[in-house]
Amino acid sequence: MPNFQNPLIIQSDRTLLLDVHAPLSKECAHALVPFAELEKSPEHLHTYRLTALSLWNAAGAGLSAEDAVNTLRTFSRYDVPESVETWIFDIASRFGSLRLLPAPSEKAADGSEKEFLFLVAKNEAIFREIVASPVAKKYLSVAPYRFQNGVFVSEEESSHCFRLSLTDRGTVKQSLLSIGFPVKDEVPLVPGTPLDISLRETTLLQKTFCVRPYQVEAAEAVIGNGGAGTGFGTVVLPCGAGKTIVGLKAMSLVKENTLIITTNISAVHQWISELLDKTNLTRDQIAEYTGEEKSVKSVTVATYQILTWRADKDGSYPHFSIFRKNGWGLIIYDEVHTLPAPVFRVVAELQAVRRLGLTATLVREDGMEGHVFSLVGPKRYDVPWKDLEGSGFIAHAECIEIRVDIPENQKIEYAVSENRKKHRIASDNEKKDEVVKILVEKSPLDKILVIGQYVSQLHRIAKILKSPIITGKTPTRERDKIYEDFRAGKIRVLVVSKVANFAIDLPDASMAIQVSGTFGSRQEEAQRLGRILRPKERNARFFTLITHGTVEEEFGASRQKFLAEQGYSYRLMRVRSQKDAEVAAQVGAMLLEG
Repeated sequence: MPNFQNPLIIQSDRTLLLDVHAPLSKECAHALVPFAELEKSPEHLHTYRLTALSLWNAAGAGLSAEDAVNTLRTFSRYDVPESVETWIFDIASRFGSLRLLPAPSEKAADGSEKEFLFLVAKNEAIFREIVASPVAKKYLSVAPYRFQNGVFVSEEESSHCFRLSLTDRGTVKQSLLSIGFPVKDEVPLVPGTPLDISLRETTLLQKTFCVRPYQVEAAEAVIGNGGAGTGFGTVVLPCGAGKTIVGLKAMSLVKENTLIITTNISAVHQWISELLDKTNLTRDQIAEYTGEEKSVKSVTVATYQILTWRADKDGSYPHFSIFRKNGWGLIIYDEVHTLPAPVFRVVAELQAVRRLGLTATLVREDGMEGHVFSLVGPKRYDVPWKDLEGSGFIAHAECIEIRVDIPENQKIEYAVSENRKKHRIASDNEKKDEVVKILVEKSPLDKILVIGQYVSQLHRIAKILKSPIITGKTPTRERDKIYEDFRAGKIRVLVVSKVANFAIDLPDASMAIQVSGTFGSRQEEAQRLGRILRPKERNARFFTLITHGTVEEEFGASRQKFLAEQGYSYRLMRVRSQKDAEVAAQVGAMLLEG
């Protein structure tokens, strides 16, 4: 019989709908986190999905198929479809059919030590299937190995064994996962060099500092208890929710040398400032490894750009050596959704080191989210944006799309152009300039970011507003000075290019005006809204300017999809005149006051 008090509706396609207004909805959401993927969290129904990867990640953390099925039965409004239960048991049973174990190292001809691992199949059938796969041909050697220290429990098991190079550990796991075989990795994580690090209760600025409960939960979910299947993972939290603090908390739990990799030099400096302000570390324990300064200490903060630099396109990556220096016990990948392809290769090698991925949105337009999960670590913690907004941990935000007409003198050029040129013409519409000017003038109490894709457009707007501008060509020292002046209130309006999309903390910004973007990038839309989500006394407003009747409307709808799934709705306004623009600004002001 149906139980209409229960919050969960389970569908045969393995999607789970959570009624957030039903009793026990919070308890149910907490119970789903270990084995289901949160896909959408709008106002009334949150959508989760059961996937093979989510079940295997749960199994790796010790959650059985029986546990998952019992959770569904406990919270389901209707009977759990039999096909879903059968699928859960079938998929979960694959975990453990392949085990990765330590193997003795061997001396090479040159006297160096070559390190290996064993991959052991559960039975002959699985062994033969792997033998026939491309993975075996490329990475695995097939031969019966007798392991004398008792790792193999039977002669039969030793005959179902492969050997692989230690450096292929992550690549083999990733490749086998792609053909439906999860690997139970039983090779212990290697401890790093000990580091005495703890969090302060009072910051250097004499402010009380307390890690929020969800930040503690997120760090502990990844670091775990040191057992199998713990010590690595990805944390997904909205911009403004304090992902850096999750990183600091994880460091204080591990207490070992740490390498932090982030998106740009300004973000490196912010990490260093947070480390000095909120931990007991001193400046001589922290190093910067960037294009400007290259040193390595107990805690080192580097950029993805310097790590992926090489002299020519076919050359080696000389800075990859930093990954093997200094006895790292933890590597933190900030904004992990931006992980460049060359770094994936290194991450595949570094499977013996604890690793933490931090991101606001694990959305990649290239579809490589699975690589992040399999190499950096599965999603261990996620929380709906609106839940944190409701608790006051991030700002309430209103999203407003303003549509302007295309200039008469550009209509013919637009009509005959190919799609990429059409996007540029629509994005760089000069009619947007006047709307930006009016929005800024009508919002005197706001600290405002004007954000865009095209540098010539941004320079034009900065000149109209008489405001400073930051682009990729702005020197680091000047960039940091402008950011600091904005934080200190010396600058009220700042024009920024896409260099400010990630990892920049401007806590007092309360309004953003987006004048152009990268085609249909959902990730960029979420990151730009995130610039104004730090908690503050004022509600936040996010204006997006779109040229009416052009491809920009289609790209805008695509960009907004992720935020709509997080529960944000866009109010639409059409601007044909200065009076319309003033009305739009006034409506925005009313939303702010409301």
